Amino acid sequence: MELLEKLKWRYATKAMNGKKVAQEKIDNIIEAASLAPTSSGLQPFEIIVITNQELKEKIKPISWNQPVITDCSHLLVFAAWDTYTADRINKMFDLTNTVRGFENEGWENYRQQLLNSYPQKDAQVNFNHAVKQAYIAFSQSIAAAAFEKVDCTPLEGFDPDALDKILDLRAKGLRSCVMLPIGYRDTENDWLANLPKVRKPIEDLVTVID
Repeated sequence: MELLEKLKWRYATKAMNGKKVAQEKIDNIIEAASLAPTSSGLQPFEIIVITNQELKEKIKPISWNQPVITDCSHLLVFAAWDTYTADRINKMFDLTNTVRGFENEGWENYRQQLLNSYPQKDAQVNFNHAVKQAYIAFSQSIAAAAFEKVDCTPLEGFDPDALDKILDLRAKGLRSCVMLPIGYRDTENDWLANLPKVRKPIEDLVTVID
């Protein structure tokens, strides 16, 4: 299977060479994230795409000075909703009705169910739930990058509060949760580049219950 071969090729790149990734490939990676499944189809996150070098330089110190921050082509920041609100829920349900061209009684009942549930919950509980949805899209973008033969580095090693301030995310009702530098590997300076991928055997990973 072609996808599996490319997933075997990918690794968490530790050094990038600064080469620019074609916009078409970036667009495909982002669209793959957009197509990821999310709870109730709400897509409770946004993706901030950073190419500005000065901005990447500001982010590097609050990311343990990891060189991929500044040496990548595009830096993707996944930012989850800080909470679920009636407005956010209604916006996605209204969009669904517009795209499908009709209203469904069961769907509208489900809308009311969510309106009677999510907005009343603690904001941190809602944020934690939104983060999980963002990670589904994040994972799908990693697979898409591999399919495009583009390197990336899943990155949680940063100060989210500091990043939120730099990008002014809280004013938009967002909180950063994970980043994905995208670019091309620098094999001469990446200690991990030529090492074999290590994964535990499938029999240790999977339990089959017949």
